[in-house]
Amino acid sequence: MVVHALVAAVVAWSTAMPARAQESAPVTVFAAASLTNVLNDIGKAFTAETKIPVRFSYAASSTLARQMEQGAPADLFASADLAWMDWSQERKLIDPKTRVSLLGNRLVVVAPADGKIAKVDLTRDGLKAALGDGRLATGAVASVPVGKYAKTALETLGLWGEVEPKLAQAESVRAALVLVARGEASLGIVYETDAKAEPRVKVVAVFPADSHPAVVYPFALTAVAKGDAPARFLAFLSQPAARAVFEAGGFTVLKPAGH
Repeated sequence: MVVHALVAAVVAWSTAMPARAQESAPVTVFAAASLTNVLNDIGKAFTAETKIPVRFSYAASSTLARQMEQGAPADLFASADLAWMDWSQERKLIDPKTRVSLLGNRLVVVAPADGKIAKVDLTRDGLKAALGDGRLATGAVASVPVGKYAKTALETLGLWGEVEPKLAQAESVRAALVLVARGEASLGIVYETDAKAEPRVKVVAVFPADSHPAVVYPFALTAVAKGDAPARFLAFLSQPAARAVFEAGGFTVLKPAGH
């Protein structure tokens, strides 16, 4: 009888395993590098509440989108611009019904915090004087969202010709931020939230909002997301607890369409 009871218990346990394994399977999030700090904090809060672990892969939105196209498994994609989410949607890499634009940001110029530059005028003379013989770091202007925003803003202000020869194009906004923080670049164009997250830099100029497309972060479940955990995490990102983290990090939380 004892043997039969033990066998029955083992069968019951093994039958329940797949369901439990699926419930506790980690959510894999591919997210723009500028979201690193806030999503790490929100992920911890989500796991504490639900016991569902969250794994993050941070890089330029362009890099992440191409990785998904090549088959890299992800449950959720968070882009730093609309273009790379559109690109992913056109290739059926995301579920368009779940797509939502959650956040906004501002484009700024930063300098090393311990440097002499306190303010930069966004004019030819002002930028030339601030840069001197140094470099201007930002993301790769052909692909990385912050670099694309930066190029457009500089062109709008008539500064692109002055700046282009001095660009240090990085693989992501956080890589550009590091160049300035280490003093390897005199100036950098990053997001306001990146500057807030890095004490070794200071904001010395803010680009006019009308000099570039609005900085918008769309989020969406991927086409290969499995189980309900990814959808639960996406929903959690719109809850008050997550909103407070985003706002504390310097992001603008956007109102849902139609509100």
